[in-house]
Amino acid sequence: MSQTIDPIFEPAALRAPELLLDGLDFDALTQVNCGLQGKVDKNPQTAAIILAGGTGERFGKEGGKQLVEIAGKPILTWSAEAFDAVGDVGLIVIVCPEDRMREYLSRAIDPFPFVTPVVMAPAGSIRQESAFSGLEYVGDEYEYVVLHDGARPLISPDLILHTINTVKGNFDCDGAVVAHPAIDTLKVVENGVIMGTPDRSVFWNAQTPQVFRTGIYRRAHASALSDGFVGTDDSSLIERLGGRVLVVEGKRDNIKLTVPEDYVLLASAVRTMFLKDAEGMRHGE
Repeated sequence: MSQTIDPIFEPAALRAPELLLDGLDFDALTQVNCGLQGKVDKNPQTAAIILAGGTGERFGKEGGKQLVEIAGKPILTWSAEAFDAVGDVGLIVIVCPEDRMREYLSRAIDPFPFVTPVVMAPAGSIRQESAFSGLEYVGDEYEYVVLHDGARPLISPDLILHTINTVKGNFDCDGAVVAHPAIDTLKVVENGVIMGTPDRSVFWNAQTPQVFRTGIYRRAHASALSDGFVGTDDSSLIERLGGRVLVVEGKRDNIKLTVPEDYVLLASAVRTMFLKDAEGMRHGE
């Protein structure tokens, strides 16, 4: 029996995602440089863990989404380059399927001029296991660790550094999470029936990066492993121990590539960014 697609719940592009991906041509834009420059401070205090272990099943393209290109660069490269441009980040750990490490390196890392040391870590069966695997490669010299989804390519170095500095500047907090206020009306639903409409002003959509003090993050993982707890994100591991995690407001365009429609949004944002940079260059800005 052939697999059917529900036209209500499944995006139309999933029926033929390759047509959507192949229909966007950014060759003319690849000549424009976004201006990111890699750098590492003399005594960096932060290590970055980029999670790229997902299979990309919902994206619907063979090989997953991490190596899908926008403007001539894989999605994963875009994410890693943003951390490479933050001087306080002294190590980038990329967590990916073990059998694809060589492929990820050869296509997303080696062809590009990274300044920050990059190491690979094997992904686990779930996100939490992957994050713990990446943490195993972070040395004790790094006081802070920042977690990021490899499929969020539009994160900026400025927002990364601001989130790190938020934790550094608040001694009574254990971490900070980039998030965006919920803008849609929320409903509490049970068995298909609306039970209530909560005040959306207290709800935020969590994103990444998420920055934590490395010591408390290690303890949170150890506790979760001991208790068999599986959190929905990295912050939830610390929250369950009573840790104090701050929120840093991010941008709505810090979206995660999940389904083909997301690619259209990302590509449009990149096109706008490139054209803005090109216009600035023409005017000597």
